[in-house]
Amino acid sequence: MTAIKHKAQRVGVFIDTQNLYHSAKNLYRSRVNFGAVLKEAVAGRTLIHAAAYVVTTESGDEKAFFEALTKIGIETKTKDLQVFYGGAKKADWDVGIAMDAVKFASKLDAIVLASGDGDFVPLVEYLKSQGVQVEAMAFGKSASGRLREAVDDFIDMGEASKTYLLGSSRSAYLPSFIAGTNPEEPEQPEKGDA
Repeated sequence: MTAIKHKAQRVGVFIDTQNLYHSAKNLYRSRVNFGAVLKEAVAGRTLIHAAAYVVTTESGDEKAFFEALTKIGIETKTKDLQVFYGGAKKADWDVGIAMDAVKFASKLDAIVLASGDGDFVPLVEYLKSQGVQVEAMAFGKSASGRLREAVDDFIDMGEASKTYLLGSSRSAYLPSFIAGTNPEEPEQPEKGDA
């Protein structure tokens, strides 16, 4: 199915920040331009809701990043990083993203998942059964093939990576741990680390 996009269409954008962060870091050694992600996701339509799901650390150094997201119109939903006995870390927002998408579905014509995580396939199938157009955007090299097949439209951010990545001079306002360059800050945990 081809996605239909028109200015009266009500859209919600749900950003899996960890998924995009790790893809940009591992594939391009760069950071994500969330403003560009939001602009492409909305695509001139009527934005009803945009949320980024993020993990807080004990140091709280990510405050500037959260403020930057808020300034561009993205609500930040935070969850504390879980550190288990033995040092294992976990930060997973999949259920939270899915619940919010289901809650907003009746108010939206289209939902954009900014994630390449294949765990969202059952969510996509459910939303489509409710008459909601579902789109995804992620870096294609790290996106699930199952997710790409399930959605109505997939935007491969890797095909225009310069649009969706921040250059070092433009990203100075972001805390260094977002880029993974400060060895004193904890690395953002891999999704599903436990």
